[in-house]
Amino acid sequence: MTNSIKTKLYTPSTNQDFMLTMGPLSTQNIESELSYAYLHAVAAHASVACKVSGRHDDNAGVDAELTAWGPFPSGGYRQEVDVKVQLKATVQSPILVDDSISYSLSGIGRYNDLRAETVSTPRILVVLFLPANSADWLTHSDEALSLRKCAYWVSLRGAPGSENKTAQTVYLPRSQQFDPSGLRDLMDQISQQNIPKYQGVQK
Repeated sequence: MTNSIKTKLYTPSTNQDFMLTMGPLSTQNIESELSYAYLHAVAAHASVACKVSGRHDDNAGVDAELTAWGPFPSGGYRQEVDVKVQLKATVQSPILVDDSISYSLSGIGRYNDLRAETVSTPRILVVLFLPANSADWLTHSDEALSLRKCAYWVSLRGAPGSENKTAQTVYLPRSQQFDPSGLRDLMDQISQQNIPKYQGVQK
């Protein structure tokens, strides 16, 4: 007995269910991409490697990882230093509290990830504050490519637990702008096994 095999040719469907929907990036996506661009630019200028995290790290609240190599100015005994970063961007105007900037961090799980003291690699939160008008976010000329306003960083390591369900207000010191000089200082500090802890504000 001979078995016959019938081959069914695939014909592209015009059904709406099979059509791809394409469109521009959402405002939130653009803010996120600009925060990555800011992080990469600062890290590159500080001679620090920057690697975007994969899916599993993202699930643990890590968006990128920074690596710096010695020798460090202070003579720290660690010659390779890693820092994991959670990135945020906002158009909300900064609110000053005791020379710190308050920021509402969405997701208590993310807050707990950042405040944990049981992780071996230090973690920081970096928040990019953008102008309210999206037309001002990025400007270009023959002289400069400018990303407006700036980012601040904070270590939430050792921060107190929260009974909130959806978000927690944290405070980023104005003295901790995320810039090349500040990043080099942070890496130098960690090379001495001096991991920054959360200071908060006096209430």
